[in-house]
Amino acid sequence: MYSIIVVPPQALAEGHDSGGPDHSGPDQLRLAPGERLTFGRSPAANDLAIDHEGVSRTAGEITAQGAFWILTNLSSHQTYVVENPEGAGEHIKVGPGRVDAPVPFEFSRVVLPAGGDLLHFEVWAPRHDVLRTGSGPEGATTRPAFSLDRTKRYFAVLAALCEPRLRGAPHAPLPTVEQVVERLRPGWPSANRAAVQWNIDYLAVKLRLKPGPDEADAGPRLNGKKEALVSLALRFDLVREDDLVVLSTRAASRGGVRG
Repeated sequence: MYSIIVVPPQALAEGHDSGGPDHSGPDQLRLAPGERLTFGRSPAANDLAIDHEGVSRTAGEITAQGAFWILTNLSSHQTYVVENPEGAGEHIKVGPGRVDAPVPFEFSRVVLPAGGDLLHFEVWAPRHDVLRTGSGPEGATTRPAFSLDRTKRYFAVLAALCEPRLRGAPHAPLPTVEQVVERLRPGWPSANRAAVQWNIDYLAVKLRLKPGPDEADAGPRLNGKKEALVSLALRFDLVREDDLVVLSTRAASRGGVRG
């Protein structure tokens, strides 16, 4: 059974509706675990030919590895970038000559610098291997690293802070406290600067970015608190794009201020 799907650049350029990994298409190249696909300028030497004079004759190789894939960069001078289109700017770089770099994204965009152009093709890894419930050892459950209640207003505040970057602008400036207030006010009419700032301070303690008020060592003052919160939340998927539904009028009206 296939585990990796490659969508060539010509299919993307022609605007074919690939429909995602559950839909087959004539331009998709499918790899089973262990299978390899080479790409480069030469049609004779590659499974995926990329017709551009700025692409190496043999540019790289993709190998399917079950639920993920690895990338080998056969170029002697170009760095390739693999982007996560759903990851708010998340990406990895694969340097010249790097062999078998693992790619952790379910949806990936492989970007190749070619002269003055940036070419790309997509790779999907739709296979999900999941442990069976109850297959682990018996005993006490593991304490979660970050305990967040998505019904509380502090989570709506965190979602509002993360929203610009989750909407596809990974380097967008974070909203000010006043902008967060305005974003939340339709579902939280009593929202004000003090309440939002309180929730930001509460989140910094809850996510252990700073010690709680009952701890002996208060630690240094946390500068860039909003940036630290958003960075942590996006890095560990504490807030995803689907969670932005909490900013709707109905969702934001639930929950206490202090969570």
